[in-house]
Amino acid sequence: MERTIGFKERRYIEELRILTRATAIDCIIDERFERVIYVIKQGDMGFAIGKKGENIRRLQNVIGKKVEMVEYSPDIREFITHMFKPAQVTGIRESAVPGTVDVVVRQKGDLGLAIGRGGVTIEKARLLLRRFGGPEIGEVVVGEGESDSQ
Repeated sequence: MERTIGFKERRYIEELRILTRATAIDCIIDERFERVIYVIKQGDMGFAIGKKGENIRRLQNVIGKKVEMVEYSPDIREFITHMFKPAQVTGIRESAVPGTVDVVVRQKGDLGLAIGRGGVTIEKARLLLRRFGGPEIGEVVVGEGESDSQ
């Protein structure tokens, strides 16, 4: 899938690189939740976050919007797991609806984290999966860590 990055997104990616020395693969400006979502190169999350989240706070002050970061992984299942952090995702399984997957979390407490207030976290996952050509997210369920093949 072809991803195009606009001028504003490029500017935000460059701002991240200058402030943190981390490399962003992609950037999505989510106007609905007034945030910028960065997809960080695998292994660069430590640089991007900084000591005690200092880099994220500095970046938020410069950009003037909330900043969220997701570590990229070429393995779509691992990438989905990164999208829902800090919720503990134990598995990704095929949904009853073709082309969608269900996200399985470890315990009931992780269900709220995985969905987010007002659906903010699940919407982030949906935006990223559309952008990176992954499956749609069906439901977030509490259950065992079974990971069916996709």
